[in-house]
Amino acid sequence: MQLMEVNSTGTMRGVDNNNDEIMIKQTSLYCELTNQQTLHLRHIYKEGVNGPCIFFMHGAVENGKIFYSEKNKGLAPYLAEQGFHCYVADLRGRGKSLPAISKTSMYGQTEAILEDFPAMLAFIESHHGSFPKYWVAHSWGGVLMNSYFARFPEVINKVASCVYFGSKRSLYNHHISKYFQANLLWFGLAHLYTKKYGFLPAKKLKWGSDNETRKSHRQSALWAKRAPWVDSDDGFDYAKVLKNKALPPVLHVAGVNDKALAQPVDIEKFIDESGCGIQKMTIYGRKYGYSFDYGHIDMLTHTLAHQDQFKDLISWFTQYSEPEVIVT
Repeated sequence: MQLMEVNSTGTMRGVDNNNDEIMIKQTSLYCELTNQQTLHLRHIYKEGVNGPCIFFMHGAVENGKIFYSEKNKGLAPYLAEQGFHCYVADLRGRGKSLPAISKTSMYGQTEAILEDFPAMLAFIESHHGSFPKYWVAHSWGGVLMNSYFARFPEVINKVASCVYFGSKRSLYNHHISKYFQANLLWFGLAHLYTKKYGFLPAKKLKWGSDNETRKSHRQSALWAKRAPWVDSDDGFDYAKVLKNKALPPVLHVAGVNDKALAQPVDIEKFIDESGCGIQKMTIYGRKYGYSFDYGHIDMLTHTLAHQDQFKDLISWFTQYSEPEVIVT
């Protein structure tokens, strides 16, 4: 595995309590895999501060930009201001990982769990000098993280806590927008597009910010249909492995306006099949005393999130700041 670092882009100046100038920096880091795939990680941090590090994972038809902008907006720059070192992943073929997804891309979510995750985590540990203490995911990224914990249980004792934004595995809600976005598009038309193009051109279709391989779409669609949490490649039973296992404490963020992709009932089902550890769901909307009725995307991108779920994330990390050593 070869490690590469390129010049940083994007800075944000500020002043600390001693009137010293501080700067939020962004650097693109690259991890080369043996199969010629190059994985990208965006390192976002406060210059001169050596705080704990956070591993970020995006969801389907997305890339790491859900967590940041090059102008230092979003969750990762917010956390960098608090002193954390943020490592935002792009799964292979997404974002700045190379080469981009095409009809020749034969990999799927099994490869993400078994190959991408280990490579990126080893890279972060080498680059930062310690294993990522906190994990953050959006949407399907939470499913991939829990799947990774199932495959590599020795890692659980290294992670202090996690926060998942709108993460669910299978869809149980009956909202009309779910039938359109999931049943019609994801379970129906998407298969036709992948057959035509050899991959899902979600960016061109304006279904998301990035594309999906044919295999990753097929595998995620199987799990989203309330099918067993079993790997289609080797039959690994994630639910069975996790049934009596305690994962790191997870705060689940639900949005009042997340009608199609992660309603509370969907998140609750995901919680139920994700072990016996500490898990809490908080629903963010005006009727619950928060500033905005958040949806699936703007729970991470809305400016008011700084005073709602972002603050709660900090509190969760403060409450669960050390990995619990679990003897198995």
